[in-house]
Amino acid sequence: MMTENLMLAIAVIGILGSLAQWLAWWLKLPSILLLLLLGIVLGKPVTGIIDPDLLFGDLLFPMVSLAVSVILFEGALTLNFSQIRGLESVVRRMVTVGMLVTWLTIALATHWLLDLPWLLSLLFGSLVVVTGPTVIVPMLRILKLNKKVSNVLRWEGIVIDPLGALLAVLVFNFIVSSQDGAAGLLDVAMDFGWIMLVGGLLGAVAGAFMGLVLRRHWLPEYLHNVFTLTLVFAVFAVSDLLAHESGLLAVTVMGMWLANSKNTPIEDILNFKESLTVLLISGLFIILAARLDLEQFLQIGWLSIVLFLVIQFVARPLKIFVSTWGSDLTLKEKVILSWIAPRGIVAAAVSALFALKLEQQGYAEASLMVSLTFMVIIGTVVFQSATAGFLAKKLGVSSAESKGILMVGSNPVAVAIAEVLNKHGFDCLLTDSHWRYIKDARMKDIKTYYGNVVSEHADHHLDLIGIGKLMAVSMNTDLNLLAAARYKNEFGVAHMFLLSNDEKPKEDNKHAISLEGKARHLFSKEVTYAKLASALAQGGQIKTTLLTEEFGHEAYLAKHGKNVIPMFGISPDGKTLRVFTRAESIEKLSTDWKIIGLIRQQEEE
Repeated sequence: MMTENLMLAIAVIGILGSLAQWLAWWLKLPSILLLLLLGIVLGKPVTGIIDPDLLFGDLLFPMVSLAVSVILFEGALTLNFSQIRGLESVVRRMVTVGMLVTWLTIALATHWLLDLPWLLSLLFGSLVVVTGPTVIVPMLRILKLNKKVSNVLRWEGIVIDPLGALLAVLVFNFIVSSQDGAAGLLDVAMDFGWIMLVGGLLGAVAGAFMGLVLRRHWLPEYLHNVFTLTLVFAVFAVSDLLAHESGLLAVTVMGMWLANSKNTPIEDILNFKESLTVLLISGLFIILAARLDLEQFLQIGWLSIVLFLVIQFVARPLKIFVSTWGSDLTLKEKVILSWIAPRGIVAAAVSALFALKLEQQGYAEASLMVSLTFMVIIGTVVFQSATAGFLAKKLGVSSAESKGILMVGSNPVAVAIAEVLNKHGFDCLLTDSHWRYIKDARMKDIKTYYGNVVSEHADHHLDLIGIGKLMAVSMNTDLNLLAAARYKNEFGVAHMFLLSNDEKPKEDNKHAISLEGKARHLFSKEVTYAKLASALAQGGQIKTTLLTEEFGHEAYLAKHGKNVIPMFGISPDGKTLRVFTRAESIEKLSTDWKIIGLIRQQEEE
């Protein structure tokens, strides 16, 4: 009976977690917010329907430990140190000096306000320095801040995610060292050094070994993900066995080593780990939130609100002040940077695991640390989501217009179109999974994203700031349709255009795919990728023509006849791009508009 209850509970938690992830995507909210609220409602704090300690018993601790090890490893895989070197000085200071300022400020406030022991206060401070991409990216897509501010916030979230986790692991290991029977400062230092040595060395060796396996192709591709996952678990377990509580450090170092290994193909592993992390997070956060003990949290009452206010209005502005000193950011941009810092996945997962371990070592206040962390997560996400948009508009740091274009495909047709649109101020971002196409676009100074446009990686790293339209010009019809479905909420059907790949479109063609309610045909249903590619290959050129009173659209069509494919219209002020479709035709253009069209060679008639 107990086994049946456990199986049913796991199934229900999995289904509810998936539904919460879908609802968060549909509402454009960070998924962590809905998962935590769902866990609180179903768990001890409200209804008591789910009792993780009763359901999982002794399995709860190792289950959470392994899940957190995967989350930290996946986060560390994204930290390439070359990214930090290439960032502006502001972001570098935010993830180094600024992170330390935030950590110490929050630790001091926690100790003085709540009278928590110094070590726990330092640990709590290290847990809530992190603003991860999973919470900041959805917020940025809604707020539409100017490019400078958005890039600072986005890169801060990406880089500080694994760095903050590493800081928290180091602080936790120091606490463990001081509790493992060490009699004096020297003993504590020796225990801490042993944990650092074992975790760091084992993680580095495992990372180097895994990198060698991938580079030498010792495993078939279908075993890469399974082998990596089992190696992560093995490294975690062996490291913990050799040095108590060194496992999390080991898997973090292993991920960082792999991320910074040259010529090591980790894209497939990263995609797999991202999918696995989503699954783990869905169940893990419901379980963790269901364990919250709100009685201890309610006892401190209004002091918890004061702590939140210190984090929001003292620690964050102080970090921004230190990090942006001497930069070219305006005061208004610094204010909005000071306002936005939602906490996310790493804080929630790691705080709960550390609390479980510290409770076993006699820290009665450890459970309060989890409640405080979840309070900060929910508080920052809700408060900042509700107020940041209004503040950004008042400060004038929102993007005035979204003139950019996301292009699915980086083939010769996409590159030719992007070159012309870029010249007129409509920045194009080309996406493709084929390196040859991406390389050709970069050689022509066109912005690119190398990867699958509908991947989890794209959700976290694809910069959509200032982009208002999607044009799918890939030769892969299925990918075009998937992209239209994925970005429907971001752009809307009216601003998404798909290039046809069907040479002989027929109404009764059972293989034809309808775009009804999905997107609009780019240019027209009769204009296909093959026609455009053929025209360009045979010497056709995409040219811009200014309409005048003497030379209107009728004269334009009369001059070029069947040798022109009208593509775009640009308004007299240069701010509006009209994409020609069956509904938006060239006849609607007036004097002083510009027409962009593909003019074929005369021989093609």
